[in-house]
Amino acid sequence: MTTFAELHAALDRTNKTGEKLALLERFFRLAPDPEKLWTLALLTGRRPRRPVSTARLREWAAARAGIPGWLFEECYQHAGDLGETLHLLLPPAQTSEIRPTGEWFRWLDDLRGLSESEQRALIIEAWDGLPAAERLVFNKLITGGFRVGVSRALVIRALAAAMEMEPDRVARAIMGNWDPRETVFGNLWKEDPAADLARPYPFCLAHPFTGNPADTLGTPAEWLAEWKWDGIRGQLIKRGGDLFLWSRGEEPVGDRFPELLQLAGCLPDGTVMDGEILPWRDGRPLGFSVLQTRIGRKALTTRLLREAPVVFTAYDLLEWEGRDFRGEPLDRRRERLEHAVAAFAPRRGGAPLLRLSEEVPFQTWEELAALRDESRDRLAEGLMIKKRDAPYPAGRPRGIWWKWKVDPFSVDAVLVQSQPGHGRRSTLHTDHTFAVWSDGALVPFAKAYSGLTDEEIRRVDRFVKTHTTARHGPVRTVAPELVFEIGFEHIARSTRHRAGVAVRFPRILRWREDKPAAEADTLETLKSLTRLPDIPKAKTTQLELF
Repeated sequence: MTTFAELHAALDRTNKTGEKLALLERFFRLAPDPEKLWTLALLTGRRPRRPVSTARLREWAAARAGIPGWLFEECYQHAGDLGETLHLLLPPAQTSEIRPTGEWFRWLDDLRGLSESEQRALIIEAWDGLPAAERLVFNKLITGGFRVGVSRALVIRALAAAMEMEPDRVARAIMGNWDPRETVFGNLWKEDPAADLARPYPFCLAHPFTGNPADTLGTPAEWLAEWKWDGIRGQLIKRGGDLFLWSRGEEPVGDRFPELLQLAGCLPDGTVMDGEILPWRDGRPLGFSVLQTRIGRKALTTRLLREAPVVFTAYDLLEWEGRDFRGEPLDRRRERLEHAVAAFAPRRGGAPLLRLSEEVPFQTWEELAALRDESRDRLAEGLMIKKRDAPYPAGRPRGIWWKWKVDPFSVDAVLVQSQPGHGRRSTLHTDHTFAVWSDGALVPFAKAYSGLTDEEIRRVDRFVKTHTTARHGPVRTVAPELVFEIGFEHIARSTRHRAGVAVRFPRILRWREDKPAAEADTLETLKSLTRLPDIPKAKTTQLELF
């Protein structure tokens, strides 16, 4: 793991994209193939699951460092990152154990099946045998806190340059759910008919749009507009007689939405559609909170499927009858998509499983802006604006897809709790809990960490450290004095949260230094914003699907 640890340290020392690109390209040119494979897996999100609870790791590390548990916890609260804390407190290595990164991954997998005493002995043995740089990476892997500041697009650029390949080929080859424990690096680039059948295409992503489109986007006729729905982005693939459903996170999700697998009998082979999985009933979406009732469920019940029915809303056609259409202009892809959905969309009890994402017609940008204001009435996040003559590239190219969201909901809320952030912000309190008033008491409703300037972060941190009224591990309860405007995309009633509501994508819009805590908003005001249905409760009876 020496070469990967050196790369990790070098990437952590710079925030310049060009330097990170050069470091990655050099690594992929010179490192042995097994190290390339495991590094690629780590940098694209294929990280090992945490094999041991953090409570046990803290207990064992305190004992190995020869310090009391309370002192370890104080150090952890100050550092803010468990992997960093372990790295700083554990005594120097007594031996020097060199293993390839892949062996450490398999070691972590094997650790899960052992007894607590066996786990403890092996972890301490690893701590005692790893040099400092390797042990830091090991700690971050074993605690589940591994992060490195490089994007997937940057990894693809570096790998493509190192291997002298087109970035699109690299992006396609590393899509899907390949397992580094069962894969050889060189095989990623070979044609594999079985794997290619299920493999999705790299997704095209949009940039946020702000301002007036008339000032920057030119002629309205050059653009297509659609509603921006709040669901699960996915690709629907029919190849070799089978249907595959992938999320944008490269996770197969067909088992979570089994009704959509019925489309296998309706679509022709060689079909790939890009779209959104949405909870849908009576011609309108039900809201993301309803979709959440199905995410992560191992067992689907008849009641859950009845209360949270889904459709696949298609907005692009990437492949048709085995031909790759990504290089065609959007207008041509859209024309074929309309035909495909009309000809092959099956119905279940009168409701379609496959629907076309409707085009929003407009003649002027002012007209489109007025339509955008209707987004919340349609339970949409806003509009997508797409260049009609553009192909479907991988990644996030600028200027062809824009997401023009409506302004967020907002309320003024009181800061009531805070805890340290991660990485470079591990010594600053940046993760905050906010509350609103209800019957004279403050009720927490959201957590947020983004939206403040660096100077404001330092000022809030000083306030937290000097106005702490109680501590619960790394979390500090503070005097309820500071007020912030909190923005969020959606709000729904929820029985899971103390406030009775759940908000989506909360963030800090501004610090309301002009407002005392007593004038913050109320829970009644917050609940008045809800437009989504209650989250249904599901029984636990097992579903018999078909």
